[in-house]
Amino acid sequence: MNSVNIDFTNAIRPVKELHGVNNCPIRPNGSEACQTELKNIGAPYCRLHDTGGAWGLGHYVDIPNVFPNFDADENDPASYDFAFTDALLEGLWLSGVKPFYRLGVTIENTWKIKAYNIYPPKDFAKWARICEHIVRHYNEGWADGFEWNLEYWEIWGEPENPPLWQGTREQYFELYRISANHLKKCFPHLKIGGYGGCGFYAVDDDTCTDFFKSFLTWFEDFVDFVTAPETKAPLDFFSWHLYLDKRGPERIDVHAKYVREVLDRAGLTETESLLDEWNDCTYSWGKDSLGFDLMKEMPCAVSIAAAMALMQKSSVDKAMYYDAQPTRSYCGLFYFPGSKGHFLTPTYFTFKAFNELYKLGTAVECTYEGENIYAIAAKSESDQGFYVVNRSNNEMTFQLNVKGASKPFILHLLDETHRTLEPIGTWSAGEDIVLPPLSVVLFTTSGEINTVTTPTSLKPKHAANGIEDPTERK
Repeated sequence: MNSVNIDFTNAIRPVKELHGVNNCPIRPNGSEACQTELKNIGAPYCRLHDTGGAWGLGHYVDIPNVFPNFDADENDPASYDFAFTDALLEGLWLSGVKPFYRLGVTIENTWKIKAYNIYPPKDFAKWARICEHIVRHYNEGWADGFEWNLEYWEIWGEPENPPLWQGTREQYFELYRISANHLKKCFPHLKIGGYGGCGFYAVDDDTCTDFFKSFLTWFEDFVDFVTAPETKAPLDFFSWHLYLDKRGPERIDVHAKYVREVLDRAGLTETESLLDEWNDCTYSWGKDSLGFDLMKEMPCAVSIAAAMALMQKSSVDKAMYYDAQPTRSYCGLFYFPGSKGHFLTPTYFTFKAFNELYKLGTAVECTYEGENIYAIAAKSESDQGFYVVNRSNNEMTFQLNVKGASKPFILHLLDETHRTLEPIGTWSAGEDIVLPPLSVVLFTTSGEINTVTTPTSLKPKHAANGIEDPTERK
């Protein structure tokens, strides 16, 4: 029989920050950041890459946007245009979200017509000094700026991917060496790293092309470069990407182990491993693509919830979902333009469920047995909580064994019928649980998390509308 076993007397570690996002959500009317929505999911970080939208016409974040004339004096505040980036980051800050700043450029030249910004800077040292002043603007108030102490600064993103870097591997390595050493000298307390690796798909896929295999040698050569005495450079974190497919969320653990092994083998045992772009693209890529819309629906919502449970036990230190901009195809958190009569998706509510556990603070021992079942549990000094995921297209009964429960649990259900993590009743020790197909159930002692009126049964009124089980696709 399927089972979930939780021991609240056995604390493991703090709950990891796995519910970060990429890009600030912009309201469909382009007026303001979605501050309320971000607060409700408690996103700890927002990585700023490929940031755009109607508000500001894309004039955000990228070095050529902030410093439009590379020949200008980098020490003169008048050489910088912070206006739109300031507004964007302030919206994040007011939402309780820490900006994770990517120092580089947005993907360019997708149509292979003409590129402007993806070539190596003509002066690497000057580029590093420009980055220094951007840091000073947001952390030290330089040029009428802020004092936010933004911690993470990522040097470029996916330089092994031609639409983002038109230089050589050696040129990027040198840009990183010069920039990282300069920034670390100026700001020794900050975390400097890179490079937003495009992904390590060849680790567990022998059919990958040479292009994808090259991502492995890029990474391994980069680690050798930054640890060699003659080219040594700080690497407080290494960031990398993974988009899931029919192999499921377990693939994250395989890739995370590879990253950790390469870093540790080089002596970089304290370097954080950040999965700062990820999503479930099972239905969105390949010849059998059903489009990006299912990122917003239950098949991907349960995959995201399962992945967060797996990452809590993996060597991933932090994660940032791609993407949170409603106008982007990769955005699974918001409907745009709200065609279903509402704005928030089931995937959004998986983030809310995880945040309820993150707020408790301390992860506790949690094991589970059975096909397509996942779980994660946490506690605070006064409350406890956990969620269980059924990633299959079939109803699932499981035995729930909880040790050290302090008070009754309120249940909140997310499935095809209950799409907003709705309260459905309480649970007492000894009762088996029946999970609907493609569902997440949150157990919490801290009270109701919303005020939606719902039925009192865990079982849905109807099946999952024939939505195909992601684990059964070929």
